[in-house]
Amino acid sequence: MSDLYSEFLVKKESTAKDAIVKYGLIVLTVLAAGAGLFINPLLLVLAIALGVACYFVIPRTDLEYEYLFVNGEFDIDMVMAKSKRKKVMSVNLSEADLIAPLNSHKMDYYNGNSRMKTLDYSSGNPEHKRFAIIMKAGGENSRIIIEPDDEMAKAIKNSAPSKVFLD
Repeated sequence: MSDLYSEFLVKKESTAKDAIVKYGLIVLTVLAAGAGLFINPLLLVLAIALGVACYFVIPRTDLEYEYLFVNGEFDIDMVMAKSKRKKVMSVNLSEADLIAPLNSHKMDYYNGNSRMKTLDYSSGNPEHKRFAIIMKAGGENSRIIIEPDDEMAKAIKNSAPSKVFLD
């Protein structure tokens, strides 16, 4: 028996917000360190705190999402700065209500629903073909946005043909 298996890596595109956070923290850290050395040594404590914040925040501005699909189980891992890996979620596609491209007519009702929780695990580029998985997660309706390649989309379609639409 052959397993349906596919994996794909998507790099999240940098936004202006990411650049502002990244470079803003660096500039504030340097300014606080300079002020601590020349004005008031207590500002070195602020510089250390900002440096610790840089250590935790800056890797989150360089993200990649790794999708792994095996026999109806869809796993999403977040890779931060090409060094740290964190499992984001695991979805059993049999629990999904609908899987279709974001711009598909099948998604019109869900795209207009502002109360639906949206989790975006894609590159963020609207020109790429992105899909949405509609399901109940944690007791509320959720729209999980992913960006699989054609091979993975076909494997997902083969595992749940009545719920998955590729148009």
